[in-house]
Amino acid sequence: QDVLHGEFTGVVDDLVLRRNDGVTAYNLAVVVDDAAQSIDQVVRGDDLLPSTPRQAFLASLLNIPVPAYAHVPLVVNSDGVRLAKRDGAVTLADLSNAGVSAAAVRNLILQSLKLPAGPLEEALAAFQPANLPREPWVWSGP
Repeated sequence: QDVLHGEFTGVVDDLVLRRNDGVTAYNLAVVVDDAAQSIDQVVRGDDLLPSTPRQAFLASLLNIPVPAYAHVPLVVNSDGVRLAKRDGAVTLADLSNAGVSAAAVRNLILQSLKLPAGPLEEALAAFQPANLPREPWVWSGP
């Protein structure tokens, strides 16, 4: 069950648990890591929604409680490509160096969630998960 997408199922096929280099694969690592930290709510990009059934299955096999999931739309550039730091996307440090204040960054985030700009108390009072946008947010700069 996903807070925004509702009931979501998927094929749980053969999945890698340990990579060839001996490192634990992502799907297993995230399940164990979340359990070790007592994580019971996970909010992440909707590009990870398809991996959720695998992770829930692994958690059930390991007798680990499955967290509540909410998969939110990604932030993309004007070409529709997901913003990622490793791809040279803008960072908070970049914004700060460009003179963008913390309050302005907060207001950009609130805008992306369709919440009122301003004090966080007002945004929290207006926040309803059902009202979150379902489409990616296009970043065009501050």
